[in-house]
Amino acid sequence: MGLGYIGLPTAIIAAKEGGVDIIGVDINPSVVEQTNAGHLHIIEPGMEEMLQDVVKSGKLRASTTPEVSDAYFMVVPTPFKGNHEPDVSYVEAATRAVLPLLKEGDLYVIESTSPVGTTEQMADIIFSERPELKGKIYIAYCPERVLPGNVIYELVHNDRVIGGLDEASTKKAQEFYAQFVKGTLHPTNARTAEMCKLTENSSRDVQIAFANELSFICDKAGINVWDLINLANKHPRVNILQPGCGVGGHCIAVDPYFITSDFPAESRLISDAREINNYKAFWCVEKVKNAILEFELQHGRKPVVAMMGLAFKPDIDDLRESPAKQITGKVMQSARNAEILVVEPNVKSHDSFTLTDYREAYDKADIVAFLTAHKPFKSLPWREDKVILDFCGIFKK
Repeated sequence: MGLGYIGLPTAIIAAKEGGVDIIGVDINPSVVEQTNAGHLHIIEPGMEEMLQDVVKSGKLRASTTPEVSDAYFMVVPTPFKGNHEPDVSYVEAATRAVLPLLKEGDLYVIESTSPVGTTEQMADIIFSERPELKGKIYIAYCPERVLPGNVIYELVHNDRVIGGLDEASTKKAQEFYAQFVKGTLHPTNARTAEMCKLTENSSRDVQIAFANELSFICDKAGINVWDLINLANKHPRVNILQPGCGVGGHCIAVDPYFITSDFPAESRLISDAREINNYKAFWCVEKVKNAILEFELQHGRKPVVAMMGLAFKPDIDDLRESPAKQITGKVMQSARNAEILVVEPNVKSHDSFTLTDYREAYDKADIVAFLTAHKPFKSLPWREDKVILDFCGIFKK
């Protein structure tokens, strides 16, 4: 249920590597049409060829409605409502869509990132509507752990945490994933599995916040933050991450709120890290705006500004929760005394931005703000004739 950045790759891998007959369900008819035609609607190296293979063999087909199956997987978004409060309505809607189809012996699994207790909440819905299934179906939670751009390898080789509502459900889910996962399948309960996913990404968020906070300090102290971190990491027990223009994506920038929303008094460090990483984007906006004002004062004309990168991390097309996209939008809204060139080499077009080739933008620009460390950007030479704002370490020296 859900053929997005996780659902579609999981469906393809389960069909290709596990030989499982898969029905991929999505409410977007375009996604269903593209999938059945063997066209990948996301960017993931090597996966379109796999999609074509499993569609051609009949192992995978897509539909806008679910059909009677033996196992049902909820892989739908969990957005926010209000003040970063998790919204599990998509999970509930997907659950209700399969509710009439469930039968004795079926496996129901949530993969969507969810607040602690969501699996139990969905089980309550199932058994309130279908009380005859209580004790006769298997219910579990199993979060994904994949890196965009390396999904094919990681879906197969990464360890998985699998938490059932009872031991039998855990074992049933393990049996399913064992068909295509070569990593270790770690059994636990549903609440621990839900919390494990949130903990992993909150931990990363806190570590990135430390690096971003260092970048504020070093900017004020006149220290090269990249050199500093490189030297500090020579210590055998220190491993500081790299700063950036914030934190984006569907996991690290989102999952901590699932904890802080439910446990506000107990999650002060996690909450502070979120604030630091959110603030970094606003800090970058101010840096660009100040550079534009200084240029205009010094040269008596409006500068050309290149905003380099929209994706939330290097070498992908995913713009979800992207601080680079947010920064670019804010600069375009406020900096009317500049010509803004927007660059994203991994996207062909965008509804809100006119995109420019990265080489052309770099050549034309007076001010260059590097927001995402895409590989093509690293081939560009340092230019003394430009104001370079390197927020992601393209020129670390």
